[in-house]
Amino acid sequence: MFKIGDYAVCPGHGVGQLVDVEERDLGGESKSFYILKVIANGMTVMVPTDSLEGIRGLVGEEEIDQVYDLLKEHDIKIDNSTWNRRYREYMGKIKTGSLLEIADVLRALFLLKETKNLSFGEKKMLDQCKELISEEISLARGGEVPEIKTTIDSCFQ
Repeated sequence: MFKIGDYAVCPGHGVGQLVDVEERDLGGESKSFYILKVIANGMTVMVPTDSLEGIRGLVGEEEIDQVYDLLKEHDIKIDNSTWNRRYREYMGKIKTGSLLEIADVLRALFLLKETKNLSFGEKKMLDQCKELISEEISLARGGEVPEIKTTIDSCFQ
């Protein structure tokens, strides 16, 4: 259960701050919703309080370390399928909201960028993944987003 003021991750949108809990009438049934304000773009998202996939808390130190370890591991098979197939697969991983899945997409795109030009959508996705990861780590561990982005970039040098 989250409290007003808590930070939470809304899969596909990123980190948001819980600004309210509202009761809404849906078809004669009262339902409770978390109201989250997404930090990256100011968008407001309503998530049912009883939804298991709706939102999750920020990651802990152990998962942050796993993300950095994953980003440093470059000995992987690069997906050489068509860009739109990769895009669909990667979008599915991003929408899970798992920081490790998002880091996996970021790593794949960074490594793919070394061998070929990324499509416009893939470049945008790479930036989105970096933003999602750095925002969450910034709030979970403390630190500035640009500093964390630099650390992420250093994993690929």
